[in-house]
Amino acid sequence: MLIDKKITDFLDELASNSPAPGGGSAAAIAGAMGAALGSMVANLTIGKEEYAEVEDFFKNKIAETEELRKKLTELVDLDANAFTGVINSFRLPKDTEEQKATRSAKILEEYKKAAEVPMDTCRACRKVIDLLDEMGTKGNKNALSDIAVGALCALTGLKSAVHNVEINLGFIKTKDAEWANSKYKELESFLENVEEIVHKLDEDIRATF
Repeated sequence: MLIDKKITDFLDELASNSPAPGGGSAAAIAGAMGAALGSMVANLTIGKEEYAEVEDFFKNKIAETEELRKKLTELVDLDANAFTGVINSFRLPKDTEEQKATRSAKILEEYKKAAEVPMDTCRACRKVIDLLDEMGTKGNKNALSDIAVGALCALTGLKSAVHNVEINLGFIKTKDAEWANSKYKELESFLENVEEIVHKLDEDIRATF
């Protein structure tokens, strides 16, 4: 399990000539760090007398950031293994017309599965960004920079995962354009106004320093 490795060991694997882990796993880690930083700010706010008015708000938010952190952590390994099915499907026999048809259908099926993993990363990263934006400058003033860092990490995770979806859609659209186009539209919804949201959040937080 990649998530059980030391950071230095994971980075060694990332730097190696192995195709996995790659950008998809790195994207999930970036998103998970964003969620973790949101949890950290909530933990540093809850229980503080001067933030009593927002305590319930942050208790609710930390439940959501922790759920997303868990999801994105799982996606680190899921993404590393996502393309295995595609590779195996290309190894299927193609001696007869029936075998060719079976192989072609299996390849398409596995490409779709491979696209769904980074799509899940996109979904989760966008949720992290929206949560951190809701937290805004409400939390512990001494930790507000961590909200900004978390949002920037999640934005990196989101935009990185988009690349991993699109590289799979490049093949899929030649075989099932309708399915691919539905995913392109979903990607657009994740990216809608997201850079503006993160930029404004970043500026709002910097204004408190």
